[in-house]
Amino acid sequence: MRYRIKELREKRRMTQEELATKSGVSRTIISKLEQDKPLNMLTDTLSKIAKALDVKVSSLFLTE
Repeated sequence: MRYRIKELREKRRMTQEELATKSGVSRTIISKLEQDKPLNMLTDTLSKIAKALDVKVSSLFLTE
């Protein structure tokens, strides 16, 4: 699964640490998602990130 989290985060001029603080998701998890490392991701985690970025969860996914 590929995500657009880095793109969306940088568009908002946020650091990984700022996103982690705002979303309540660890910076390590955010970093791994941005690197497309395989993780068993909970919907709740993606919901928190989406809310912090002010986007829908579906916007986090890279569509090819």
